[in-house]
Amino acid sequence: MRVWIENPFDNLPLEGFRPQRYWLMAEAFARAGHEVTLWTADFNHTTKTRRAIAGEPPSFALRLVHEPPYSANVSLGRMISHWRYSREWSRLAQAAAKKNGAPDLIVVSTPPLSTGLVARRLAAKFGAKLVIDVMDAWPETFERVAPKAALWPLRRLARANYLGADAITVVADRYIDLVRGYGFKGEVRRFYHGIDMSGASAVVRKDDGALRLAYAGNLGRTYDLATVVSALAELPDATLDIAGKGEGEGALRQLAEGLGVSSRVRFRGYLGEEELSRMFAGCNVGMIPMDDSSCVGVPYKLCDYAKASLAVVSSLGGESAKLLARHEAGALYRASDAASLVRTLSSLDTAKCGANAFRMARSDLDAAAIYSDYAKTFS
Repeated sequence: MRVWIENPFDNLPLEGFRPQRYWLMAEAFARAGHEVTLWTADFNHTTKTRRAIAGEPPSFALRLVHEPPYSANVSLGRMISHWRYSREWSRLAQAAAKKNGAPDLIVVSTPPLSTGLVARRLAAKFGAKLVIDVMDAWPETFERVAPKAALWPLRRLARANYLGADAITVVADRYIDLVRGYGFKGEVRRFYHGIDMSGASAVVRKDDGALRLAYAGNLGRTYDLATVVSALAELPDATLDIAGKGEGEGALRQLAEGLGVSSRVRFRGYLGEEELSRMFAGCNVGMIPMDDSSCVGVPYKLCDYAKASLAVVSSLGGESAKLLARHEAGALYRASDAASLVRTLSSLDTAKCGANAFRMARSDLDAAAIYSDYAKTFS
């Protein structure tokens, strides 16, 4: 079977990052004996730079599609960039089908919504099965910054994409209700992001009373790191290591300086897989400073922290909260409430929760099992 997988956002191992959802998915289909092409942008969504590819080629075909740059995640520039990327993917995909043969299966991520439109047209033209994989709730996530009435064109496109799919997969259970709400009545299955656990071993840490917090991700408006920095003012021995960059970095630096905690907040910038692992090794708590308005179910960073045996402290409810509670892998605090975070951290058993988090990664977040099941489901 010829399989096409498309997602413009994920970081790639050939850039020095850990393998993420669509790379892991492509590997699983390739291991199952299928001819696989992974389509992605030549622009890195995380670093906002052109991808720099190096290293051994993967077990599948990797095709980079040109995408114009954009600077802000929530912006008109980003939407225009995605539309132009989608048009270029359409052109390249049709040329590839003519040269190498049409796909039997197309797996396309949403967001963005524009690639769903292209995938529907390609699937119809080639007679391919179309699976839409929901990573995030678009346009619902934009309701934080735009009135609902202004989003109707995107809702219309989302509905057409969902109803035009043969099957839908989601990264968290909360998105099942989302796609059902658009009227989709077909097959919907949940597959967590997962993380590559091959060669991973639990890190045994003693609960020495120290709080060494870690955060890995974007420094944008979705993530309330200001509350975490504010909590440090009440936790004199706590530290915070931040891996990532974003438009909020300047304000965070000013806040840390104003609170007198700047020496305990370390901004490390973008880190590759090995550097991030070393940072995690010096920490004992992984932070998820989000709330339910973000529309996120189970974020990538939960998988990263769990693999590193970090206790997870989160303000995100729903499915993430249920996972942490079921495995006793961390604790919750009230979003945007520094006092609540201080209480949560002060009573946290970091060693016990960290050990449980690693077991959670093994049982619920192991990418090998998740994507092997994905490939079997659609083969």
